[in-house]
Amino acid sequence: MAEPLLAEHVDAVTMSGEYDNDLSCLMAQTTRGHRVLLAALLAEIDLYPGQERVVNALAEHGPKSQNALAKILGIDVSTMTKSLQRLERSGFVSRSPCPTNRRISVVEITPAGDALRPEIRRVMREAHRRMTQGLGPEQIDVLSSLLATVRDNLCPEAATCRPT
Repeated sequence: MAEPLLAEHVDAVTMSGEYDNDLSCLMAQTTRGHRVLLAALLAEIDLYPGQERVVNALAEHGPKSQNALAKILGIDVSTMTKSLQRLERSGFVSRSPCPTNRRISVVEITPAGDALRPEIRRVMREAHRRMTQGLGPEQIDVLSSLLATVRDNLCPEAATCRPT
């Protein structure tokens, strides 16, 4: 029964010209807004979006190969390589050959990267505050639950990113 109601809702929205309230449009605008906000806040501490996740993953999981780190974060290896290059240039991570297989690079957080973690927490708290401004704790819980469901529907592989 849910499918026909959904189709009727989508048809009603597109027929009325209310594209700004269409779920896909809202999702795209929200995602873009979040990325712009996070980019601005992370730039204050010389990071790009996504790099905070790399630093935190290394701090939590210890040294990892680039492939293992990409899998933990649920991102493409080529994306991981670019992110690591920037983080290494900034002195937040170091890469060295694996002692047992020199074709594999092992990535490790540096003291400078570890010292950055309180600033990352501050930035993430500020992003959360701005995103949820005007919402009560129960509304935030509902929003988080709904977004997790949408994420699971769209990206089943995102299970690799979930906290264990």
